[in-house]
Amino acid sequence: MQQQMKARPRSGGQVLVDQLLIHGADTAYCVPGESYLEVLDALHDVADRFTLINARHEAGAANMAETYGKLTGRPGICMVTRGPGACHASIGVHIAQQDSTPMILLVGQIARETTDREAFQEVDYRAMFGPIAKWATQIDDARRIPEYMARAFRVATSGRPGPVVIALPEDMLTDIVEVADARPYSAAQAQLSAADLGALTAEIAAAERPLLLLGGSGWTDGSAAAITRFAEQNRIPVACSFRRQDIVDNLSPVFAGDFGTSTAPTLYAHQRDADLLVVIGARLGEMTTRTYTTMTPPSPQTRLVHVYPDPDEIGRVYSPDLGIAAAPGSVAAALDGVDLGRAGAWDGWCERLHRDYLTDSDAPNGGDWDLDMGVALAQLRGTLPADTIVTLDAGNHTGWAQRFLRYGRPGRIVGSTCGAMGYSVPAAVASAIAHPERLTLAFVGDGGFMMSGAELATAAQYGARPIVLVFNNGIYGTIRMHQERDHPERISGTTLAGQDFAALAKGLGAHAERVTKTADFAAAFERARQSGRPAVIELVTDPEQISTRTTIGKLREAARQKARA
Repeated sequence: MQQQMKARPRSGGQVLVDQLLIHGADTAYCVPGESYLEVLDALHDVADRFTLINARHEAGAANMAETYGKLTGRPGICMVTRGPGACHASIGVHIAQQDSTPMILLVGQIARETTDREAFQEVDYRAMFGPIAKWATQIDDARRIPEYMARAFRVATSGRPGPVVIALPEDMLTDIVEVADARPYSAAQAQLSAADLGALTAEIAAAERPLLLLGGSGWTDGSAAAITRFAEQNRIPVACSFRRQDIVDNLSPVFAGDFGTSTAPTLYAHQRDADLLVVIGARLGEMTTRTYTTMTPPSPQTRLVHVYPDPDEIGRVYSPDLGIAAAPGSVAAALDGVDLGRAGAWDGWCERLHRDYLTDSDAPNGGDWDLDMGVALAQLRGTLPADTIVTLDAGNHTGWAQRFLRYGRPGRIVGSTCGAMGYSVPAAVASAIAHPERLTLAFVGDGGFMMSGAELATAAQYGARPIVLVFNNGIYGTIRMHQERDHPERISGTTLAGQDFAALAKGLGAHAERVTKTADFAAAFERARQSGRPAVIELVTDPEQISTRTTIGKLREAARQKARA
């Protein structure tokens, strides 16, 4: 444990940087601004212990910090300037809130003496970020920086993790103060009690067709392995919530699939057949419950056990038969090695769910499309390293990665669960910088790439080598799908045209290729891996193939039939 430093004269900026080091931070992502020059200057003195990554846009910096939080379980640090900088970074805060990711956003602020005059770029960040952060505050006294920063790290990581926003008046950062440093923080997490463990195992043991649903944040490689051992020992099928498929190895005989945007119809049927749903770590939000339709709020038809680190979340939408406040790691550790004596009774149920998952993720025949990414990814998945990091953007194109790739620790799937476009490229850059020894593979649509593709320049600057797959079908795919479903053949505002993604990527320092046929993908991917640079593979796909499960033609025909009915 680092020794607490004695009080000595320091600027507010120096005090702040010392607190970051004391609490174990080693990286921050920023777009520089004059409002926090003192922090930047203090970071210059600790460059041997702290890495500062300057992104190309504040949204990119915030998404990088959020990604760091997902990968490490420690708060991702983002630094931006006041006004426009903070507004740009707000999307990362929203993602961190909905994805339960530990994050701290430090915002340079106007001088204290100009407050409430609508000074240059003035914003009240408590009011602005209050609804989308766990805690939003401002430090007006440099002597209280250690207090505020210690609390920020604890709030960001305790209970349900999330984002903290701290405004830093520029004149406060230049004040010279003598103040002692805080002790290194420790997160507070609810633990599973012996009584809770007894109640939980009794519920599972009494079921005829139990189904585990795992999700949320806070899963380590160790806790993921522990919950997998429990499920395998007892032959209990396991599904994951939206974009949390890496908790359980997808080739484990207990894995049943995921509840999200690419869910197999068979898994929804199995959920209806289950007589007990045990949810650990997931919120039971809109994406996981198909807009709250697969379970009826507030009282679902299926018996429900909900285990979640924050007691305020339990019963928010669905009233459980048993609610337990406990962190996922605590639950996994307690269940590891528990034999409920029902494996024989559940074996057939478990085998059926896993078999249906494998069938649904089999490669399609690929006969209808020049470039069929289902076929291409099914061919690729066996060649990917076990520790590959996959980052996902928002959009229908992610269905191919979610359905046809396999996940499991130490590999990671990193994607926003709140549907934020422009996330995947900065997430891939942050992942590749943090783990240069691992393959980072990003999935992004043409619309999402245009929002944040410039962060490839950040990757090139820092020697990171993510491979970015850009799905170019010339449309905002998800919105076009909804448009064709509700207003068929009335296209409005969803067409994209005129981008040369290969030329753009090359200009940003990346290797780039364009692929139009399935047979050409594997070789292009291998060239990207061997390029020694960040790489972009533009995938020219047919907009008719709007998702992995339907086409525009089928959507239009369904709409016509509905109109005739």
